[in-house]
Amino acid sequence: MKVTVARIYVTEGEHAHEKIFQRLHDEHKVKGVTVFRGVSGFGRSGETHSSTLLDMSFDLPVIIEFFDEDENVKQALEAISDLIEPGHVLTFAAENS
Repeated sequence: MKVTVARIYVTEGEHAHEKIFQRLHDEHKVKGVTVFRGVSGFGRSGETHSSTLLDMSFDLPVIIEFFDEDENVKQALEAISDLIEPGHVLTFAAENS
């Protein structure tokens, strides 16, 4: 079965990942969602967000990945666009087997 996968990039400190996860689960009922917490990363600003033993950052990179039929992904992304910075979403086609 053909599906579309969406990846949303946020930082942990914004707490957007919690709201996005909740909406995808409760309102849009997409087929699957996973939230990944990064150990380090940087974005457009060039500011590094990382976790070390001495400095446990609570502003780490977070990726929310979900999949569903193409139209459902488009509708869900449109509905949560208020929680996402422009240019922080990737989508791609995949096979669900």
